Parts: sequence; C-alpha cells; structure tokens
Amino acid sequence: MSVINSKLNLLLNNCSALKGVCSRHMALGVLPEVHQMLKKTCREFAETELKPIAAKLDKNHEYPAEQIKKMGELGLMGVNVNEEYGGSGLDSLALSIAVEEISRGCGGTGVIMSVHNTLYANFLDKYGSKEQKEKYLPKYVDGTHVGCFAISEPGSGSDAASMLASYKKEKDCWILNGTKAWVTSGIEGKAVVVFANGDRSKGHLGISAFIIPIPTEGLSHGKKEDKLGIRASSTCNIIMEDVRIPLENLVGKEGEGFKMALATLDSARIGISSQALGIAQAALDCAIDYADKRIAFNKPILKLQAVQLRLAEMTTRLEAARLMTWKAAAMRDAGLRFTKYSSMAKYTSSEAATFVTHNAIQILGGMGYVTDMPAERHYRDARITEIYAGVTDVQKLVIAGLLAKEYGLEVR
Repeated sequence: MSVINSKLNLLLNNCSALKGVCSRHMALGVLPEVHQMLKKTCREFAETELKPIAAKLDKNHEYPAEQIKKMGELGLMGVNVNEEYGGSGLDSLALSIAVEEISRGCGGTGVIMSVHNTLYANFLDKYGSKEQKEKYLPKYVDGTHVGCFAISEPGSGSDAASMLASYKKEKDCWILNGTKAWVTSGIEGKAVVVFANGDRSKGHLGISAFIIPIPTEGLSHGKKEDKLGIRASSTCNIIMEDVRIPLENLVGKEGEGFKMALATLDSARIGISSQALGIAQAALDCAIDYADKRIAFNKPILKLQAVQLRLAEMTTRLEAARLMTWKAAAMRDAGLRFTKYSSMAKYTSSEAATFVTHNAIQILGGMGYVTDMPAERHYRDARITEIYAGVTDVQKLVIAGLLAKEYGLEVR
C-alpha cells in the first residue's frame, strides 16, 4: 500500500496536468503520462486488494468496507471533487480509467465507486451549497462513508418524470413521502440524494432534489435485493414516511431537480461504461489465460483458429468501446455537449461487455459455467450494465433524437 500511496500522492501533486485533457490525445487513443500512472496505480490496487476476494464478495453478497476505506485514502472516492472538500480534483477521464481498473478487479466494487463518485459526490460538488459540501463531502470522499442517489421508483424507471415521491414545505422544514427503488449502496449509505415532486401538475418542473442523512426518522430500508450479479454492491428500496428535513437540505433551487438529475446521469453513463469495460477486460484476461493453458488436440486451444477468431472480435469490440468512453469523458472535460456521446459509450460498452463475457464462457467451455473460474461471474456482472443508468433501448432513442436534431429534424 505504501508504494500505491506514494504514486497517488505524485498524481495529486500534479493534478493540474490532469485538467483540460487535450483532444489530440483522445484522437490518437493515447493517454497522457499522468493518466497512465493513475491507471497503473489502480491496476495494482485491483490486483492485490480486490481480485483475490472478488469471488468471496460475490458469493456472500459482502460489501467490501475495508477496500472502500482504502480507496478513499487513495483519493478514489472523490476523484472529480474539489480539493477544498477533500477530493482529488481530477478530470472525467481520470475517473473513467480508475473505475475501469477497479471493476477489472471486482465488478461490484466498481459500481459502488462509480455511483458514489458520479451520482453522489459529483452531484453535491456541482450543485450543493458550501454548507452542504462541508457537511456531506469530506467524510464521504475519504472512504469513511458512502453516499446514495435515489431517483427511480417501483413504478417509474426510465420514465423518471412520473415519480410519485412527494414533498411539501411546512414552516421550517420539508416533509417527504414515497418509495425509491434500486438504490445502490442503500444499505450502507450514510446520506442519500433524493428526488421528489412538489407539484405533479408541473410535470418535471415540480421535481426538486434533497440531501437526507441516514438514519433520519421516518426513513427506512426495504429488503436487500438478491441480484444476478454485482453482489458486492447492495441494492434496496428507500422508504420515506413523513421524513422531516431542514430547509437548507434542498439541493440547488426548487423545481430544478429533474434538470440536475439528467445532467448528472449523463456523467454517470460514462462511469457505467467504464465499469463495463473493466468487467469485459477481466473476462478477456481470463479467456486468454485459459486458452494458453488448456490443451486439446495436442496443443493449446489458443492455437486453434476458431478460438483466435473469437478473441479477435472480443478485443476489437472492447477497444472500440473504450475509445468511445474516453471520447465522452474528454468532451465532458472540454466543456462540450456530451449527452449523445455518453449514451453511445454506455450503449457500446455495455453490449461489448455482454459479448465479451459470453464468448469467454464459450472459450472456457464447461469450466466457464462453474464457479471454480471467474468467467461466469464476469458474465453475471456484465448483464446489469445494459440496464441501469438507462437501458440500451433508451440510449438508442437518445442518440437518434440528438442525431436528428443535428440535421434540423425531429423524431417526436
């Protein structure tokens, strides 16, 4: 850990070099040197701290508390957060690289890191008041606590604007009621960003955002979901029954919650894309290692043309998705509109992850189907990346709509 800490300290001392990534680096697909150092540091951490326990975390549905704390100490739980509040002050490309490498070690830990960074810490860093940042960021970016983001509901996923969770103002407090679904890290979270509607007649303009500490009277958890994959990450409902919070817990302005949520989810899709890349890379690593060691017809199956063809397509799809993800991150860092590109990255990376993990199992044959090898876990972990932060079909609609708009056309 001392070697990793010293390397990360070097990165933080040179964090200004990480800001404003030059577009020519992305065009060439070559990372700036300091990003390469970050990648190497995160790779070492994933190999030593996460990969050896990933199967145990998955089997036991176990939250990696010790590893999350170490990641906080390394600056990985507040990668983009302003240094004033304990963050690393790095750029979106840096976060993408870090999430990919952590996910390569453990997909479940990768989503904890990704959601915490993009949907909780970055949201408050961008939209929170100074008082909110001082209260709800330092202990969260140093790994002591983890935060949550609650927008989906049992009856509204992709159609988030139709949420039923409500709020009203009463003298010196807000009162919130409703149920939020699919809350990542909901069991362990010590604070949650919640979206609720104050006036349904206004549609999405009636939605506001609030920060609620956990525990708070009236707020409770539903059951911990038993999921197909990413089992190191807890998922649950959060139930609010006359939850009273101070007026200063409103994040941003009243009625601007939905707009802030959409902008934040654009960035979150880059994070999920990066998680998908890490899972896919781990599956490719596994497939190549097995193909080199497995002997059939008196030679390693790596020498069989059928296996080579699979590997070629796997790595090509993975590299293409990685470049798309880096482009989306670089566009965000440059202050350009990146919604279409984050959706394209999410779409290509998640489908690449499913494809690569599927083919890894095919290469391993029977060994790919048993828990003695990690291939089946990678496949299970990959599947969710096509669902959360916006299902694939929604991403395609977003891409098509923005493409038509570029041509001065409408699709609705």
